Amino acid sequence: MKQKKLPLRKCVVTQEMLPKKELIRVVRTPEGEVVIDLTGKMNGRGAYLSKDIDVIRLAEKKRTLDHQLKVKTSDDLYEQLKQAVTGAES
Repeated sequence: MKQKKLPLRKCVVTQEMLPKKELIRVVRTPEGEVVIDLTGKMNGRGAYLSKDIDVIRLAEKKRTLDHQLKVKTSDDLYEQLKQAVTGAES
């Protein structure tokens, strides 16, 4: 039986191609709101981050999501990302 192809996406911080399941998607909705997309299917401009606390911290320091999504992101968003990552690890 033929194996199904794994969808790969690029982490905007590390520039690594990883399976979609190993990444967190952050979306700028058509209304301009920035949210974490756990389903991976929301409408809007998306950016992927590795599920690694160090990657989230680096993205916060460099404001990577601001550049990728072309919108000012809040510190609260990065806190939500950190909680999502630490919650996923335990």
